[in-house]
Amino acid sequence: MHLDKLPVTADPRRAEEIGYSARESWRMLGIMSEFVEATERLASIRPAVSIFGSARTAPDHPNYMLTEDIARKLSDAGFSVISGGGPGIMEAANKGAYFGKSPSVGLNIQLPFEQSSNAYQDISQTFQHFFARKVMFVKFAAAYVVMPGGFGTLDELFEALTLVQTKKIASIPIILVGSKFWAGLTDWVRASLIAEGMISPEDIDLMHVIDQPGEVLDAIFSHYEKRGFMPSLAEREIQLNL
Repeated sequence: MHLDKLPVTADPRRAEEIGYSARESWRMLGIMSEFVEATERLASIRPAVSIFGSARTAPDHPNYMLTEDIARKLSDAGFSVISGGGPGIMEAANKGAYFGKSPSVGLNIQLPFEQSSNAYQDISQTFQHFFARKVMFVKFAAAYVVMPGGFGTLDELFEALTLVQTKKIASIPIILVGSKFWAGLTDWVRASLIAEGMISPEDIDLMHVIDQPGEVLDAIFSHYEKRGFMPSLAEREIQLNL
């Protein structure tokens, strides 16, 4: 008998396909549960600031200490601080907030080689899927603070820039800390992206390059002084389509 004429259950290729489809269906339910659980747990943390940066930054590095200082100032000013929940800059952000007045939030991710969760989290939420986690960074953030980092940091930075540029989220301050570190990127944006018409000249203004912790707070408060930190009903409707 030809393989294609075997009963469905006797065809190993067909059985494997059915099994894969069933796993995909369960995966969709798992993704939905991540969104629901995270949204419920984080609903009370606004206003919040998401801080990004390298997981490889050592505790004795100036960027670690700078991040901790920024996070403590944000926390004492009334902002929950959200980080990726791991080591390096993420730990520094959580640590600064943890000893401040407002919640320290870690959005942890399960990885094959994995980062371990840091110990400075008032609220800790673990994700299996990067995209569900990334939505939560944006959904609750009144501002992004981007410290020096690698591919993951750049991914989060350009995700935020794209969402603001395309008006999928309301305009928020996107603050790059460390003018020396970010100079090459901002120069390239001007010399290549703007010069060749890939983005509009005003898009460069979506990024604010800052060096001092106090300036980070000033930039955030200046942005919101006329409208308040909570998203409007219209902005919340737009966020539903992230």
